[in-house]
Amino acid sequence: MNIQLSEHFTYKKLIKFTIPTIIMMIFTSIYGIVDGIFISNCVGADAFASVNLIWPAIMILGSIGFMIGAGGSALVSKTIGEGQEQKAKEYFSMLIYVLIIAGIILSIIGFIFIRPISVLLGAEGDLINICVKYGRTLLIALTAFLLQNCFQSFLVVAEKPKIGLAISIIAGITNMVLDFLFIYVLKMGVVGAAIATGLGQIVGGIVPLIFFIRKNNTKLKLVKTKIKLKPILNACINGSSEMVTNISISLINVLYNLQLIKYAGTNGVIAYGIIMYVGFIFAGTYIGYSMGVAPIVGYHYGAKNKDELKNLFKKSLKLIVITSFIMTMFAEIFSKLLASVFVSYDLELLNMTTNAIRIIAVSYLISGINIFSSSFFTALNNGVVSATISFLRTLLFQIAMIFILPLFWGLNGIWLALVFAEVLALIVSVVFFIANRKKYEYA
Repeated sequence: MNIQLSEHFTYKKLIKFTIPTIIMMIFTSIYGIVDGIFISNCVGADAFASVNLIWPAIMILGSIGFMIGAGGSALVSKTIGEGQEQKAKEYFSMLIYVLIIAGIILSIIGFIFIRPISVLLGAEGDLINICVKYGRTLLIALTAFLLQNCFQSFLVVAEKPKIGLAISIIAGITNMVLDFLFIYVLKMGVVGAAIATGLGQIVGGIVPLIFFIRKNNTKLKLVKTKIKLKPILNACINGSSEMVTNISISLINVLYNLQLIKYAGTNGVIAYGIIMYVGFIFAGTYIGYSMGVAPIVGYHYGAKNKDELKNLFKKSLKLIVITSFIMTMFAEIFSKLLASVFVSYDLELLNMTTNAIRIIAVSYLISGINIFSSSFFTALNNGVVSATISFLRTLLFQIAMIFILPLFWGLNGIWLALVFAEVLALIVSVVFFIANRKKYEYA
């Protein structure tokens, strides 16, 4: 029997309801990692470096899907909580239609300007052509990628997180099998990797689209509706924190790469790419939980169930703190093993990457609370607070640390930048939790 948003959530129910979304995010991270493993080991270091250089640009475009998904799901779940189910369907539908149009436009613009973008991101010589090939191939599937990112949130609102998990697994297996076929067997290089990723994204975006077009037993379905500017703007503003997070991460990746080229050369870019792949798994756990619990928070906020808001807030913080300790210890213990999956062929690069993972793993103790805090305020339809936390955490604090800390600790200072940024963001999150506790009565 499905757990409904309106229920009282014990620890058992909370874990049971959010675990499919957590697994979905982890699995999505894993099949992204498989891309990196095949490219690094079968195509070469230059190809791996090129993919890491151009990927931030793809993620900036993909962040539109996260914005509509996070902000729209908060709006729709709140509207359902208020008892306006038909209006919720209309809001949901217009957001998906706008997202499809945006995806088509952005893919055309990206396809035209991918070469100068590659140069701007630091690609030189042969790396430019590799970036263009990989980027243009992925841009063909951009609309599906946006839908995939968006539907991850709406399937939770529809009380179907297990369907979201199943779709992610199918999309991931599609990507991994085709990686093996196109890269290892057919020797298609980065183009093969991009085709495999794009086809996986098409599965992840089109299958849920078909689900919501057809008649289903959920409270969400695509219906005919007029495009209304106000709810679209509300969803975009409220979900701006998720967009800010993804754009900021992409921009920060560019700055990390530029600093690492300065301090460690191409090896630094490769090491950072590996760290990002590893970090996706740990961050995916926190993001998955936050995505899973957000529609519950949004529903009870709309229904004015203040006792349940308090219950969700307290239990969520406890679960995140416990998980943070476990995952940090795991990263510290298995850092060399994680690094060797990608670069066992180069001892110097292996040692550099292992050391970096051990330093950055400290941030996993803190990042979970910061990710949850931003998502929590999005669920409460407070996009300003949510976006502020995300902007400071993922952009401003990291930019400052990336340029300041290397002056004192060199290469290790670059790895420490994320740790210091998370500590500063934690202070901001706690301040906002305290400042808004009476307004929303969650504590």
